[in-house]
Amino acid sequence: MTTAQTVKVQLVRSPIGTRESHRATVRGLGLRKIGSVSELQDSPAVRGMINKISYLVKVL
Repeated sequence: MTTAQTVKVQLVRSPIGTRESHRATVRGLGLRKIGSVSELQDSPAVRGMINKISYLVKVL
């Protein structure tokens, strides 16, 4: 059995006042409120999304 690698991401800053594409990326990662945590598969696409909004999130 192979277990898929996962990455936990926490929203630490508000997306209010950021670009629309950055807000859409936050929602695409499954994050809503500040402090919310989402566990996602570790893929290049997800890593790119995290990199795009790195100033809003923290990787746990």
